[in-house]
Amino acid sequence: MLLEKRFFMSEYIICYDITNPRRLGRIHRTLKQYAVPLQYSVFLFTGSAAQLAQCLARLQAIMDEHSDDIRAYPLPQRGLRFTLGPSKLPAGVTLGGVASHWQNTEDCSAENEDAENEDDD
Repeated sequence: MLLEKRFFMSEYIICYDITNPRRLGRIHRTLKQYAVPLQYSVFLFTGSAAQLAQCLARLQAIMDEHSDDIRAYPLPQRGLRFTLGPSKLPAGVTLGGVASHWQNTEDCSAENEDAENEDDD
């Protein structure tokens, strides 16, 4: 049985720049219904293409298309993902399923060991 493409879950970074404080609050509250806030205006969205389209349509209905900016960037399914500093995700939630500051969907233990050895010098 083949699954339709729209049912595959993908990850996107959604960020915004809103010029009006009232719209900013509405955009932020609406986006929190769909995604996890990472920074003040940066969110991690995980869902299907249909769910992303629904989220962006709701945001578009709120924004002023002449002065506001909302962008969604797809994250690659594989590859190096890392964070520096404290995590903004809730406890137990990790980006890409790897629980460390150096988050990689492939094995990178050799690179981490090399980096640790350099710090000891």
